[in-house]
Amino acid sequence: MTTLPDATLSSALSNSVMFRTYQEAFERATGLSLDLLGLDEIATERSESGNPFCALMNRTDRACETCHVLQRKLAEESKVQPKTLKCFAGLCETAVPVLVGETLIAFLRTGKVLVETPNHSQFTKIAEELRRLDANADLKTFEEAYYKSRVLTAEQYEAMVRLLSIFSTDLAACGNQLMLRRSAQDDLPIIRAKLIIADTFRGELPLRDIAKRVGVSTTYFSMLFKRTTGLNFIDYVARLRVEEAKNLLQNPKYRIREVAYAVGFQSLSQFNRTFRRVCGASPRAYRLTLNSLNVSVSSPSGMWNAAIPA
Repeated sequence: MTTLPDATLSSALSNSVMFRTYQEAFERATGLSLDLLGLDEIATERSESGNPFCALMNRTDRACETCHVLQRKLAEESKVQPKTLKCFAGLCETAVPVLVGETLIAFLRTGKVLVETPNHSQFTKIAEELRRLDANADLKTFEEAYYKSRVLTAEQYEAMVRLLSIFSTDLAACGNQLMLRRSAQDDLPIIRAKLIIADTFRGELPLRDIAKRVGVSTTYFSMLFKRTTGLNFIDYVARLRVEEAKNLLQNPKYRIREVAYAVGFQSLSQFNRTFRRVCGASPRAYRLTLNSLNVSVSSPSGMWNAAIPA
């Protein structure tokens, strides 16, 4: 697994209409906050999530550091798959990685919620830790705040995390498209090259031919393309072909081999390798995932199984 060093992609995703729309719907439905954080942000950004107990914790340096330790551990353990951790007070916090293939680009974070109804016996143990963290802590105020914490059943919380995992695949697809479009400062030769590539990527596409058509040397074009887009020429074309393949895979009448050749790959093995690198799954597994999720919302588990657009 690799990580993307700059924060521009995660920032673009967090400001996208897709994320903002989903965030609003998620928060209204669950009463929990949802953040999309970059790789450096998840371990440092405070997350009170509307929880009054957490808000009190953040007022005390030692208590606040306890929360940050948990968040750093969460960031470390959720780089490949969703991870939920509990703090000493029993509040759950979850991070879901957003992966473009094997590249980690961001995290979805939510939580600060209990999965058991709070009681006096539990808070007595929590109070001991609060005294250790802050001898002057107003335990009565903390207790009142603790009982105001959002409570979900374990099954509800698990379903919510699964929903976020499904949404992360949509964000990953959006992230891949953004990687292809990172061209706000494109030089004119690259603008022209992208238009040519968009029309011809399904066939043979030698780099030297594109460079010649935009009027620059092969060496300069290769350097300029990587500097401008953040991707080398071969990787850019491969991602463009994979995006087209994802659209075709939604149609069951096309065999995987037919899809591979239709989008410009020279062999099925090359297609499988590239698709797995970009999407984190084989074309067959991707198609099976689409089929398993594309069910009627009237099914017993329909609220969690809405169709995912590729």
